[in-house]
This record gives sequence, structure tokens and C-alpha cells, in this order.
Amino acid sequence: MIKIRRSKERGHANYGWLDTFHTFSFNTYHDPNFMNFRSLRVINEDRVGAGQGFGTHSHADMEIITYVTSGALAHKDSTGGEETLRPHEVQRMTAGTGIRHSEFNPSESEETHLYQIWILPETKGLKPGYEQTYFAPEDKKGKLKLVASRGGDDGSVKINQDVALYSSILTKGEEVSHELKPNRHAWLQVVKGALELNGESLQASDGAAVNDETSLKVKSLEDETEFLLFDLN
Repeated sequence: MIKIRRSKERGHANYGWLDTFHTFSFNTYHDPNFMNFRSLRVINEDRVGAGQGFGTHSHADMEIITYVTSGALAHKDSTGGEETLRPHEVQRMTAGTGIRHSEFNPSESEETHLYQIWILPETKGLKPGYEQTYFAPEDKKGKLKLVASRGGDDGSVKINQDVALYSSILTKGEEVSHELKPNRHAWLQVVKGALELNGESLQASDGAAVNDETSLKVKSLEDETEFLLFDLN
């Protein structure tokens, strides 16, 4: 069964410096039908204005993945992590017992477009941590590239939950497949372009929850279609 979450149906807020869409309930947006999907708690699509950002704030007991699609995001946290995140890099922050961080768009002229993803950890009270890895676009073209996983397999960032996150870039007409093991579920998030998921059409920023399927077939409907695929317990 595939349940599509259309882009236009998501929660939305525009603060001037931040234009944000919420796939699941977040902050002042509340929808009892979209609280989470399995351990996937937040998928926020953010556009941050030039020179703007999120001041220092706290998180606890959450695995936070940041995926920039254009522009850059300067990150600084209380573990000593201080990096600038750009497209094709994946950042994982384990909030654990508590972490403070800030995120800013360092450009004076360009907007930053990003997805921030929160995953509920399998254990609370973990030691806070930070990791950031670059995945070359050519390694994602025409295939599913593992970018985050429980074991940090194949050079992916390590997350403290039984989740495998894949990234892919497809040309028009190109297809990839993914097999789901028994009692596994999936969420597909379209980042750019358009695609078909088992025959269902999705556009940029659409998402889809997948239950009771054994095989997923993704076919690109446009050039440079980019998407994220979560394999969840």
C-alpha cells in the first residue's frame, strides 16, 4: 500500500527569512493523521534567506539528518563540530543527552534550500555526536546510494536506529528497484524532478509512505530527478 503525501498538503509557515514546509506535525503545525511514519518523526523542507539562519538552540534524544540541495549551511555545535554543509553532503547529529547548535546561511546573496530530517533513536540518553560525509553525485546517478545506516555501512553516516537511507539521481526514463524485507516499510521523498513509484506519480517535494509492499520500482519522469528513500523497521 502506498499513501502519497502531496507537497501542497503539508504544513507551511513563512517567517520572511525562513519559508518552511512540514511533512509531519511540527512546532505550531499539528495534524493527528501525520505525526510521524515509523521512527521518521520530521521531514522539513526549508528555504533560508541569505545571511539568515537558526540561532543557538537545544535538542535531545533525536537523530537529526540535514541534506542541502542548493546553497550552503554553516553549522556549529556544542560537541565542537563546526562545518559548512553543501549539496551532496549528509550531516548526522546525535542529540542524545543534549546538544546545542546553530545553523546559518553564510551567503550574502543566495538562498539555501535544505531538508532537515529527525529520526527517533532506538535508545535514549546517547552521547551527543556529529558526522558529515560527502557523496559524489556520480555515485548516486542511476542507482540507490546508501548515505546513512545503523552500522555506517559502505561509508554512510551512522545513525542510532534501524533505518537505511538512500539517495539517488536519475535521468528521464531511468529506473531503480529496491526490495523490502518482511515487516519493513519505506518512505520516499522527492527532492527534485518527478517520478513514478510502483506506477504512482509523484512530483518535487511529494512524499510517499509504503506499507505491505515487497518490491519498489522507481522510474524517473524528468532529467536529474533526485529523491531520498528510507527503509524502516
